[in-house]
Amino acid sequence: MSVLAPIDWIFILMYFALILGITWWVMRQKNDTSDEYFLAGRNLGWFVVGASIFASNIGSEHIVGLAGSGATDGVAMAHYELHAWCLLILGWLLAPIYMRSKIYTMPEFLEKRFSTSARYVLSIISLVAYVLTKVAVGIFAGGIVFGVLMPEVNVLGLDSFWLGSILVIVLTGLYTILGGLKAVAYTEAIQTVILILGSALVTWYGLKALGGWDELKAITGSEAWNLWKPIVPDGMIGTWAPVKTDTTMAWYFNGNYPWLGMLFCAPIIGMWYWCTDQYIVQRILSAANLTQARRGTIAAAFFKLLPVFIFIFPGIICFALASSGKMPGIADAILDSHGNMVAANAQQAFPLLVATVLPAGIRGIVVAGLLAALMSSLAGVFNASSTLFTMDLYSKYKPETSEAGLVRVGRIATAVMVVIGLLWIPVIQGSRGLYDYLQSVQGYLAPPIFVVFFFGVFNKRINAKGCLAALGVGFAMGLFRLAIDTPVTLSGHSYEEGSFFWIINNTFFQYYSLLIFIVCAIVITVVSYATEAPSLEKIKGLTFSTATQEDRAYTKASYTMMDVIWSVLVCVLIVVIYLSFTG
Repeated sequence: MSVLAPIDWIFILMYFALILGITWWVMRQKNDTSDEYFLAGRNLGWFVVGASIFASNIGSEHIVGLAGSGATDGVAMAHYELHAWCLLILGWLLAPIYMRSKIYTMPEFLEKRFSTSARYVLSIISLVAYVLTKVAVGIFAGGIVFGVLMPEVNVLGLDSFWLGSILVIVLTGLYTILGGLKAVAYTEAIQTVILILGSALVTWYGLKALGGWDELKAITGSEAWNLWKPIVPDGMIGTWAPVKTDTTMAWYFNGNYPWLGMLFCAPIIGMWYWCTDQYIVQRILSAANLTQARRGTIAAAFFKLLPVFIFIFPGIICFALASSGKMPGIADAILDSHGNMVAANAQQAFPLLVATVLPAGIRGIVVAGLLAALMSSLAGVFNASSTLFTMDLYSKYKPETSEAGLVRVGRIATAVMVVIGLLWIPVIQGSRGLYDYLQSVQGYLAPPIFVVFFFGVFNKRINAKGCLAALGVGFAMGLFRLAIDTPVTLSGHSYEEGSFFWIINNTFFQYYSLLIFIVCAIVITVVSYATEAPSLEKIKGLTFSTATQEDRAYTKASYTMMDVIWSVLVCVLIVVIYLSFTG
């Protein structure tokens, strides 16, 4: 039986009507050129850019996963959310280079900086990665939400997981196909407001049901509020030691997130995601100018600090309500018979709060926020994928294609992504371990991309041969690890303890990611310096040291002292949060 009241359904229908209304408004405007369809005419303002970046990042899997980690590990996973400073790197250092290069996609930037081959390699890898990660994980988390809120729904043999997933995928695909990035960006701006409002209400009503902040602190204890303790395994003598000391292999670790990995690996993944991924950077490429692009990243950095309070906190509150006995229904869902947290059930924390502590009407607003999270994330990947396929692959294969033809191909590519999303549903529904597994995929794919972009931008001596060598070696190492991990994750296969495959499979993913980074950094440097230097004329304006006086003057004129002050404030808030959560 659904936990949603009629008033909740009214709010949900109003949300869908708003999204369709925005799509209709966009469709009535000129939308028949590649600039209009793929980059919203390069005319978006800073708030839409910032809200679109945040909404694209925050999918329902983000909410479900962060709330689940809050229930099991307290504020430990706030580390990832505090990487909001990466957006400032994008806005202040990379946006000027990206904007003046007039690119559509990040692979296109690699072509300008290095070679056409580099563009093809990154385009193909990105498309495969989007299907395996962003589409798959988004649908999985959305299924969990629908399963909790409408557990008894069954139509023509389809349960709530299927019905909810199909509805959201199809509707999201529809407005992405019809409206392009402009429809995606404007709907994401609205979805950001709904998402933040709805999630804040969950925190508020959750605290109210528990008895307030002091009661939450008393029930959970200081360790739940320590950003550092959960990252160091019990029994560790030296915090630099990245592994358990009671195993036969001193460097092996398979437990909580170690701080060594968080300190060095997490920023690499963060800067890859925020500064080089088409999924995110496409938003600043659609800005009206560099000023609007940079301010959009600053706004997104502020938004990015909110998940600590509106996603992680509800997970901690859910655990407190369960362990205190104040909500027996929640306790039955996430605790075992001894009162201990069942980690596999922790992902239900956020939707359980929605179903139990929110009054009718408010619940509808929050469910609309959850739908907004799922739809905005899917819309972002649908649009990014269609842009990559159309501009990086199809247009290179058929350069004579007209503007209208490119838009048509982009719509077809989006429709194909929708079909792929639908085909993923039965795979994801039957693979409960898939969610955790896919979180490590980006750790294997990110390092070579990070290396070629950042080394390429900061060092004019890096050349195309070094770029291709680093991409090839890095992706080969990542795919090798995935080939070893996949049988274990999906079928429960096990390797003989102590064997080479067992060692690789049991190496913590952040450490393997760091290994890929180190190897790629060495490869790109050695190969580049062992071969001819790139033409300075070819890379003019594409690195920091080759920027012209005109480029530097334009960049300096694009910001004011207030932009600097707001950026510094983001950094201050990050430091304050770190200092506040020390147990």
